[in-house]
Amino acid sequence: MEKKELKEAILKLKKEKNAVILGHYYQRDEIQEVSDYIGDSLALAQEARRTTCDIIIFCGVHFMAETAKILNPERKVLIPDITANCSLAKSCPADAFAKFKAQHPDHMVISYINCSAEIKALSDLICTSGNAEKLVNSLPKDQKIIFAPDKNLGGYINRQTGRDMVLWDGTCTVHDALTAESILKLKLEHPQAKVVTHPECNAAVLQVSDFIGSTKAMLNYISKSDSKEFVVATESGILFEMRQNNPDKIFYSVSTEGCACLECADMKLNTLEKLYNCIKDELPEVNLSAEMIEKAKAPIVRMLDMSQQLGLIK
Repeated sequence: MEKKELKEAILKLKKEKNAVILGHYYQRDEIQEVSDYIGDSLALAQEARRTTCDIIIFCGVHFMAETAKILNPERKVLIPDITANCSLAKSCPADAFAKFKAQHPDHMVISYINCSAEIKALSDLICTSGNAEKLVNSLPKDQKIIFAPDKNLGGYINRQTGRDMVLWDGTCTVHDALTAESILKLKLEHPQAKVVTHPECNAAVLQVSDFIGSTKAMLNYISKSDSKEFVVATESGILFEMRQNNPDKIFYSVSTEGCACLECADMKLNTLEKLYNCIKDELPEVNLSAEMIEKAKAPIVRMLDMSQQLGLIK
């Protein structure tokens, strides 16, 4: 089928099956166009928690679909490509992390939502890039903390809060590949542009940025800014939403060596054709044991409840 026919078929099937499509900002443009909700990890976790649909189709990577299943164990959760994984999640194997945690028995475990269900089950609190700093600041100053799995985000939070969290040595290979040199080169070419950066980038990149924040925070910053040009240091899928919201502004995606843009190959595994087949066949389905769901749900719910108390979400 042609792209237009696929979109029409997807929307028809979605209505017939009482399904909701949740799409991450890093998805292909055409996936974002047919999604009911587009957002970052926190916003999509919220939508997954409050949906009343029979089927949740998660257009993202595997840990995101797992999160939706954890919050909705009674609902069918599908993902267009079951192999869509996350380099950051893979950088933190559960068995190795359990041993690491045992070495710090008096520490609370805060895990970035970009991790597997097994890591969530080993955690006390989940966070996102958008709420991590405020959640950490809300804890007692003498609370000892392990932060996993992203050492770049954890290091940024340490610097922002004055904490000394113990960091698991994990990274997102997409964000960590960015260099300060690549950003400075774009700044020389576009001196009026503001640099907006995701905190999963390394410290050198963050130091040459005008604004550091989650994908949602970046969108808000750009919409409110008087600047007309922006250098964007995160996965290039976000440019679709940025351009939709700000048609009068210009965006430059930071590239890595050998690539003209910054793309997560796993995020781009989901396609319109796979999404159509996913709704039609109701496969691939994401399943977790009841025990895993129970253990992994507690720190996610704690994050959502704390975020609500802190006024971060409604």
